[in-house]
Amino acid sequence: MTQKDITFVADFLTEHFNEAPELYNRKGKYFNVERVGQYLKDEDDDLVSPPNTEGNQWFNFLKDSTHLKESPLLFPYYPEKSLHFVKRQMEGVIDQCLQKPSDVIGKSVHQAVCMSLYKISQSEDSTPQLFKLPFLWNDKTSNLHYVLFTMLENSISKIHILRRHTDTSRSFSNGILAVEFGNFLNNSINESSDSRCYSCLDAHFYDDETVTVVLKESVQQEGKERVLAQLPLS
Repeated sequence: MTQKDITFVADFLTEHFNEAPELYNRKGKYFNVERVGQYLKDEDDDLVSPPNTEGNQWFNFLKDSTHLKESPLLFPYYPEKSLHFVKRQMEGVIDQCLQKPSDVIGKSVHQAVCMSLYKISQSEDSTPQLFKLPFLWNDKTSNLHYVLFTMLENSISKIHILRRHTDTSRSFSNGILAVEFGNFLNNSINESSDSRCYSCLDAHFYDDETVTVVLKESVQQEGKERVLAQLPLS
């Protein structure tokens, strides 16, 4: 170690670990702890060396503001407490805010309809992922709710559309259909009927009447063609 290093350590000990007689009646050690570490202790005790907020622009601003001084929207400041204490206080407030909506929403949710999409063998160790890229869309004009999704394995060239009325009390025919892309994009007389087959990479609603899909060629070769297609929902 150089003399500069030793001086630095000595100055640190002198500044932060000098005896503090005014703290003798308190629990714990009788010297000032390092000022950063005290904020990280998971204790409810007051800080040994609380920060000096004199001249802080934010505190001066709050002090001079009649409306903000007592505002319930501002989280209270605890200058004598560690960050762990403040974190627990904030978590308690957030939990309290979320509890009521959680109860209300939880009691209002119920199963409206059940549809069997596929069956798997009970002997399989791991359930395969057959359900992919579900996308939700709400048509507020017609009060209809749509779900777009694809099924892997034997139907990669299809996209499924599930329709449901948002008002479950109304009598409305639920619909689920599949659109198969196959080779419908062939537009040249030179292309054979099975020369190009497309599968769906992604699908989203563009608006209430249009579905946008990203397709790729299913052939196993380099430079597969990608197609962005917009299909009318009708």
